[in-house]
Amino acid sequence: MQTQWIITEIDGKVASIATDYRHLVRIAQQVSAMPPEKVGSIGTRKISTEELQDFARYLSWEDLRPFGTPFQIKVWKKLFQLPHKLYSYTEIADLVGNPQGVRAVAHVVAINPIAYVIPCHLVIPKESLDKARQIRALAEGTTLFKGSDLYLLDSLDVGEYAYGAKLKRELIKLQLAQ
Repeated sequence: MQTQWIITEIDGKVASIATDYRHLVRIAQQVSAMPPEKVGSIGTRKISTEELQDFARYLSWEDLRPFGTPFQIKVWKKLFQLPHKLYSYTEIADLVGNPQGVRAVAHVVAINPIAYVIPCHLVIPKESLDKARQIRALAEGTTLFKGSDLYLLDSLDVGEYAYGAKLKRELIKLQLAQ
Protein backbone atom coordinates (compact mmCIF):
# COMPACT_ATOMS: atom_id res chain seq x y z
CA MET A 1 0.00 0.00 0.00
CA GLN A 2 1.52 3.30 -1.10
CA THR A 3 -0.77 5.66 0.81
CA GLN A 4 0.86 8.73 2.32
CA TRP A 5 -0.66 9.97 5.58
CA ILE A 6 -0.47 13.57 6.75
CA ILE A 7 -0.11 13.94 10.50
CA THR A 8 -1.00 17.32 12.00
CA GLU A 9 0.33 17.93 15.49
CA ILE A 10 -0.33 20.74 17.91
CA ASP A 11 2.23 21.07 20.66
CA GLY A 12 3.36 17.52 19.97
CA LYS A 13 -0.13 16.02 20.19
CA VAL A 14 -1.84 14.45 17.19
CA ALA A 15 -4.78 16.55 16.01
CA SER A 16 -5.38 14.76 12.71
CA ILE A 17 -4.22 11.96 10.48
CA ALA A 18 -5.56 11.96 6.95
CA THR A 19 -4.55 11.30 3.36
CA ASP A 20 -5.12 14.97 2.58
CA TYR A 21 -5.45 18.30 4.37
CA ARG A 22 -9.24 18.11 4.87
CA HIS A 23 -9.08 18.53 8.65
CA LEU A 24 -6.49 21.29 8.65
CA VAL A 25 -8.99 24.10 7.95
CA ARG A 26 -11.24 23.06 10.83
CA ILE A 27 -8.24 22.70 13.14
CA ALA A 28 -6.97 26.13 12.09
CA GLN A 29 -10.38 27.64 12.88
CA GLN A 30 -10.36 26.05 16.33
CA VAL A 31 -6.79 27.15 17.03
CA SER A 32 -7.44 30.70 15.78
CA ALA A 33 -10.16 31.07 18.42
CA MET A 34 -7.70 30.14 21.18
CA PRO A 35 -5.45 32.64 22.97
CA PRO A 36 -1.98 32.62 21.34
CA GLU A 37 -0.31 31.53 24.58
CA LYS A 38 -2.35 28.29 24.53
CA VAL A 39 -0.66 27.01 21.36
CA GLY A 40 3.10 26.72 20.99
CA SER A 41 3.57 24.89 17.70
CA ILE A 42 1.62 23.44 14.80
CA GLY A 43 3.22 21.13 12.28
CA THR A 44 2.49 18.56 9.62
CA ARG A 45 4.46 15.68 8.22
CA LYS A 46 3.88 12.81 5.83
CA ILE A 47 4.44 9.14 6.60
CA SER A 48 3.70 5.83 4.90
CA THR A 49 1.08 3.35 6.04
CA GLU A 50 3.80 1.12 7.48
CA GLU A 51 5.19 4.06 9.47
CA LEU A 52 1.65 4.91 10.60
CA GLN A 53 1.20 1.37 11.92
CA ASP A 54 4.39 1.67 13.98
CA PHE A 55 3.52 5.20 15.13
CA ALA A 56 0.03 4.14 16.24
CA ARG A 57 1.31 1.29 18.43
CA TYR A 58 2.81 3.68 20.96
CA LEU A 59 0.10 6.31 21.19
CA SER A 60 -2.11 6.76 24.22
CA TRP A 61 -5.28 8.85 24.37
CA GLU A 62 -3.24 11.57 26.09
CA ASP A 63 -1.05 11.82 22.95
CA LEU A 64 -4.09 12.90 20.92
CA ARG A 65 -5.75 16.29 20.59
CA PRO A 66 -8.97 15.81 18.65
CA PHE A 67 -11.17 18.86 18.23
CA GLY A 68 -14.88 18.12 18.57
CA THR A 69 -18.00 18.34 20.66
CA PRO A 70 -18.18 16.40 23.93
CA PHE A 71 -20.28 13.72 22.17
CA GLN A 72 -17.77 13.43 19.32
CA ILE A 73 -14.88 13.14 21.77
CA LYS A 74 -16.79 10.47 23.71
CA VAL A 75 -17.34 8.36 20.57
CA TRP A 76 -13.74 8.76 19.35
CA LYS A 77 -12.33 7.94 22.78
CA LYS A 78 -14.47 4.79 22.99
CA LEU A 79 -13.29 3.70 19.52
CA PHE A 80 -9.69 4.32 20.56
CA GLN A 81 -10.09 2.21 23.71
CA LEU A 82 -11.85 -0.81 22.17
CA PRO A 83 -10.01 -4.00 21.23
CA HIS A 84 -9.23 -4.14 17.52
CA LYS A 85 -12.03 -6.14 15.94
CA LEU A 86 -15.03 -5.34 13.77
CA TYR A 87 -17.99 -3.48 15.29
CA SER A 88 -21.32 -2.25 13.97
CA TYR A 89 -22.51 1.33 14.30
CA THR A 90 -25.31 -0.06 16.49
CA GLU A 91 -22.79 -1.62 18.88
CA ILE A 92 -20.81 1.62 19.12
CA ALA A 93 -24.02 3.55 19.85
CA ASP A 94 -24.79 1.09 22.66
CA LEU A 95 -21.24 1.32 24.03
CA VAL A 96 -21.40 5.12 24.29
CA GLY A 97 -24.78 4.96 26.03
CA ASN A 98 -26.85 6.23 23.11
CA PRO A 99 -28.60 3.17 21.62
CA GLN A 100 -31.12 5.36 19.77
CA GLY A 101 -28.35 7.48 18.26
CA VAL A 102 -27.00 5.10 15.63
CA ARG A 103 -27.11 7.75 12.89
CA ALA A 104 -25.44 10.33 15.12
CA VAL A 105 -22.72 7.83 15.99
CA ALA A 106 -22.28 6.92 12.32
CA HIS A 107 -21.80 10.61 11.51
CA VAL A 108 -19.20 11.02 14.27
CA VAL A 109 -17.36 7.91 13.11
CA ALA A 110 -17.38 9.29 9.53
CA ILE A 111 -15.78 12.60 10.52
CA ASN A 112 -13.08 11.07 12.71
CA PRO A 113 -10.07 13.39 12.34
CA ILE A 114 -7.44 10.88 13.48
CA ALA A 115 -7.70 8.05 10.97
CA TYR A 116 -6.29 4.61 11.76
CA VAL A 117 -5.24 5.58 15.31
CA ILE A 118 -8.91 6.05 16.19
CA PRO A 119 -9.97 2.98 14.21
CA CYS A 120 -13.17 4.17 12.57
CA HIS A 121 -12.38 1.78 9.70
CA LEU A 122 -13.25 -1.13 12.02
CA VAL A 123 -16.90 -0.01 12.17
CA ILE A 124 -19.05 -1.59 9.47
CA PRO A 125 -22.79 -1.86 8.78
CA LYS A 126 -24.70 -4.16 11.14
CA GLU A 127 -25.91 -6.36 8.30
CA SER A 128 -22.32 -6.99 7.20
CA LEU A 129 -21.17 -7.72 10.73
CA ASP A 130 -24.07 -10.16 11.18
CA LYS A 131 -23.09 -11.88 7.92
CA ALA A 132 -19.46 -12.05 9.07
CA ARG A 133 -20.51 -13.66 12.33
CA GLN A 134 -22.62 -16.22 10.44
CA ILE A 135 -19.62 -17.08 8.26
CA ARG A 136 -17.49 -17.45 11.37
CA ALA A 137 -20.03 -19.77 12.99
CA LEU A 138 -19.86 -22.00 9.90
CA ALA A 139 -16.06 -22.04 10.05
CA GLU A 140 -15.89 -23.29 13.63
CA GLY A 141 -12.51 -22.86 15.27
CA THR A 142 -11.37 -19.79 13.33
CA THR A 143 -11.28 -16.23 14.52
CA LEU A 144 -13.32 -13.60 12.74
CA PHE A 145 -11.12 -12.32 9.92
CA LYS A 146 -7.81 -13.36 11.39
CA GLY A 147 -5.24 -15.46 9.63
CA SER A 148 -6.55 -17.78 6.94
CA ASP A 149 -10.09 -16.39 6.82
CA LEU A 150 -9.06 -12.74 6.31
CA TYR A 151 -9.85 -13.17 2.60
CA LEU A 152 -13.57 -13.42 3.50
CA LEU A 153 -13.56 -9.70 4.20
CA ASP A 154 -13.66 -9.07 0.44
CA SER A 155 -17.16 -10.57 0.29
CA LEU A 156 -18.64 -8.02 2.72
CA ASP A 157 -19.93 -4.49 2.29
CA VAL A 158 -17.64 -2.62 4.68
CA GLY A 159 -19.59 0.60 4.31
CA GLU A 160 -18.42 4.07 3.45
CA TYR A 161 -15.03 5.51 4.33
CA ALA A 162 -13.76 9.04 3.87
CA TYR A 163 -10.77 7.72 1.90
CA GLY A 164 -12.65 5.05 -0.08
CA ALA A 165 -13.89 1.53 0.57
CA LYS A 166 -10.76 -0.03 -0.97
CA LEU A 167 -8.48 1.70 1.55
CA LYS A 168 -10.92 0.82 4.36
CA ARG A 169 -10.64 -2.88 3.46
CA GLU A 170 -6.85 -2.66 3.37
CA LEU A 171 -6.71 -0.94 6.78
CA ILE A 172 -9.05 -3.54 8.27
CA LYS A 173 -6.84 -6.32 6.91
CA LEU A 174 -3.69 -4.66 8.22
CA GLN A 175 -5.08 -4.04 11.68
CA LEU A 176 -6.78 -7.40 12.13
CA ALA A 177 -3.74 -9.30 10.86
CA GLN A 178 -1.65 -7.92 13.75
